[in-house]
Amino acid sequence: QVQLVESGGGLVQAGGSLRLSCATSGRTFSNDFLGWFRQAPGKEREFVAQITWNSGETVYGDSVKGRFTISRNNAENTVYLQMNYLKPEDTAVYSCAATIGGVWHYWGQGTQVTVSS
Repeated sequence: QVQLVESGGGLVQAGGSLRLSCATSGRTFSNDFLGWFRQAPGKEREFVAQITWNSGETVYGDSVKGRFTISRNNAENTVYLQMNYLKPEDTAVYSCAATIGGVWHYWGQGTQVTVSS
């Protein structure tokens, strides 16, 4: 059974930083993507960032480029999202996800990030 478990969310002031973690289990990833999405109240889910498990190639959403960094630790089967220069509009539930065959298939249950102004 594949599990993705997020941690690291919380309350932070604008301009601050947080690091989210996504611990994975139950599957050996290879050319799959692992990524982060977020959803704020009343808004659609938004792509944040993804990383290719084997190559480490990254892609970012426009709203977080230059502020967020996605990385992974293959030995620990964990994906990270380092979030710097946080803004109130970054407030959302952040979820980790993984693909099968290029389709986002596995999802964690999310962690709340709240940025105060």
